[in-house]
Amino acid sequence: MDYETKGYDTSIVYDYKEYPDVHYGRCDNCDYTLFKSSVKDGIFLRECRRCGMKKSI
Repeated sequence: MDYETKGYDTSIVYDYKEYPDVHYGRCDNCDYTLFKSSVKDGIFLRECRRCGMKKSI
């Protein structure tokens, strides 16, 4: 499945304060709307289900 991305490094976790959503509720990298969320050590992580870009919220 091909989709266009904006070249974000999906191996690192971006901080929402430094990188707020370009379009609210959409992935900055591929503009997808579905995420999987997890909490680890009190940090809320949001990961795009399509490209895997992660943000700590």
